Amino acid sequence: QVQLMESGGGLVQPGGSLRLSCAASGNIFRFNALGWYRQAPGKERELVASVTVRGITNYPDSVKGRFTISRDNANNTVSLQMKNLKPEDTAVYYCNAKVRRFSWEYSEYDYWGQGTQVTVSS
Repeated sequence: QVQLMESGGGLVQPGGSLRLSCAASGNIFRFNALGWYRQAPGKERELVASVTVRGITNYPDSVKGRFTISRDNANNTVSLQMKNLKPEDTAVYYCNAKVRRFSWEYSEYDYWGQGTQVTVSS
């Protein structure tokens, strides 16, 4: 069983900063990519940032230059530093892990955290 425990989030004024953290655990072979997604009311869930085991990061244009993702492979944690937040960043943010469950199986499985609310408002 895989667990993703998120922390951080909350209410912040436009231009402010927040940091989200996620601790991944489970009796599995390896966590492949770790990432953050978000879902605003009435919208589809979208990728915010992801990072591979080797540290290759990916961001959509909407957050590039403002958000930074990092991971600690030794502790299976991933963090998202968000700066210069805008009202349109308001959403529930979800930690995501792509898991390789066994060494002999190359399939990936998606696991999700429970979500944490980020509200950007004055």
